[in-house]
Amino acid sequence: MALLGFVLRRVLSGHTSPLWKQVERCRISSSRWYNISAYMPEAAAFPYVADYSDLYKYSVNQGDSFWGAVGRERLSWMKPFHTVQDCDFREGKIRWFEGGQLNVAVNCLDRHIHTCPDRVALIWERDEPGTEVKITYSQLLEQTCRLANVLKRHGVVKGDRVTIYMPPCPQAVMAMLACARIGAVHTLVFAGFSADALADRIRDAESKVVVTINQALRGGKTIELKRTVDQALKRCPSVKHVLVGTRTDSQVPMNDIDIPLEEEMMKEDVTCDPVPMESEDMLFLLYTSGSTGRPKGLVHTQAGYLLYSALTHRYVFNYQDGDIFGCVADIGWITGHSYIIYGPLCNGGTTVLFESTPVYPNPGRYWETVERLKINQFYGAPTAIRLLLKYKDEWVKKYDRSSLKTLGSVGEPINSEAWDWYSRVVGDGRCPVLDTWWQTETGGICISPWPAPPNAEILPAMAMRPFFGIQPVLLDDEGKGLYANDMSGALCIARPWPGVARTIYNDHQRFKETYFQPYPGYFFTGDGAYRSKEGYYQIIGRLDDVINVSGHRLGTAEIEDALNQNAVIAESAVIGYPHEIKGEGAYAFVVLKNDVEVSEDALEKDLRGIVSRKIAKYAVPDYIQVVKQLPKTRSGKIMRRVLRKIVARKLDELGDLTTLDDQKVVEEIISGHALLLERNSTQKS
Repeated sequence: MALLGFVLRRVLSGHTSPLWKQVERCRISSSRWYNISAYMPEAAAFPYVADYSDLYKYSVNQGDSFWGAVGRERLSWMKPFHTVQDCDFREGKIRWFEGGQLNVAVNCLDRHIHTCPDRVALIWERDEPGTEVKITYSQLLEQTCRLANVLKRHGVVKGDRVTIYMPPCPQAVMAMLACARIGAVHTLVFAGFSADALADRIRDAESKVVVTINQALRGGKTIELKRTVDQALKRCPSVKHVLVGTRTDSQVPMNDIDIPLEEEMMKEDVTCDPVPMESEDMLFLLYTSGSTGRPKGLVHTQAGYLLYSALTHRYVFNYQDGDIFGCVADIGWITGHSYIIYGPLCNGGTTVLFESTPVYPNPGRYWETVERLKINQFYGAPTAIRLLLKYKDEWVKKYDRSSLKTLGSVGEPINSEAWDWYSRVVGDGRCPVLDTWWQTETGGICISPWPAPPNAEILPAMAMRPFFGIQPVLLDDEGKGLYANDMSGALCIARPWPGVARTIYNDHQRFKETYFQPYPGYFFTGDGAYRSKEGYYQIIGRLDDVINVSGHRLGTAEIEDALNQNAVIAESAVIGYPHEIKGEGAYAFVVLKNDVEVSEDALEKDLRGIVSRKIAKYAVPDYIQVVKQLPKTRSGKIMRRVLRKIVARKLDELGDLTTLDDQKVVEEIISGHALLLERNSTQKS
């Protein structure tokens, strides 16, 4: 009967292929049909979708049908949408689910109260090990409503911008969801930014309220957040109120505009009516680094972003109800927005807020947390993985990691050695390692080994497969498509998807010039990629991190991957620098693993040999400098801009270094660079 019903539906829908072919198709794939429907229930209504390959093709070729069905089923609407999408990449015009109204906080909280009010929504993994705090969905909803009422009482209305300057903590999540509940736009600023950087973002967003805490704790150290806010607000006349939460017992100076957050929340009711929001109303602003210019506030809107973050969270990580999802990123970055807050909570999941560092109080912190919280999916950065590589495997193996089912990597391409260690040591060779590629601009994961057909291969250090609805293309310097396999080019995306950013706040022209004018008709990611002989994608790195040596284009990530294969190297960073003969040369910085003793001459010879063997002689770095550490932000991002300025001897152009985790690193690299140049000059003479 199921087979006959399927055939009749196809005939009545106007399908004109011969009936026997429809029967044969259904007969052949009937066993797979029900599998794909269980995998994605919406697929039952998609014509001729019987397996993963069919589903992916349908999502790309029939985007309106795919996203329309998923959007209707996965989100709770106050008013249904009438148009799935109205997009034009040539104009930078992106609109999804028009006519629809919803509230993001309702989708992340209220609707789960009816099915699982006592399910843990947040596990706050505090800086002090073993002092985690668990918050249920009902508790989170009540506190979010209280905070929303505080904002309303102090004049925040729909469309107002609210700056949140906080580390991973429950108050930050409540503030984000409270803004969403009343229709305000939140802009979360990473709690490691300086007062100047914070002020720039507050002024650009024209925020009228700032939410912060008295002090933050990270790695056993106290960070004076309130003091930083006070310094920033000297240049921010738009701010009328500062809500100050409490993290430590220390008292901080309170000014006339300062309001004690928890004290005010206790005065409020535990209910707050959600504001209906249009699908394309702003949800949040998120600023990318302003180190190379003024802050760039990327705008993400309501429905499309929420749907995409939830869908990618579910299918990239194979998240199942009851799992505990552990993303150890900071909530100040897009990873924290999409895969600590919005994606997991929209799915009714349990998500971990990690306040500490991977080496506090010792290098086993991540894995002790996995054991104690029974984390099922672990999502972290290659930088942290390479850092932990420097320590003995015993720091991993002493803890029970049997709860882990999936390991993820995010932020930059992961090198082969780190991928292998992550898989073999952390995952005991049984957990798939997912090298995910995406950006602040994309809103969620775009290329990843999963989702994939059952038992599909996962290759080391490759993002591999596009997500549903994502159609990657490689283009050459002239904008021509490179459609064959075994080719490299500029990575662009051919079709719109719901999660993509809509504009740059107050500067749509800059948005168009950055992402749509370089390759008209395509979204330009700014990254280069390689498509393998099998059709899998590997991210080469930023195109401005691609160097041209004697006419040969080289991705710095490719050279770094080769260097990192040396057994004594923990991590490396390669930059290009002007070369009087070759046009551009390669300069490498390498960090050794702990307790390694090796002569620099022998090491340099070995590293040059590896690069020559793995890539080519022309790829061998002209200089290899051994450093104790690389300059990194507190989120773990390598500040390559600083390295370029040092090598170019433009020390007066280093810019703002306050976002670095350790500013002394820069002084050591400058001294080492001078000594290396002096040594090479002596050898040549």
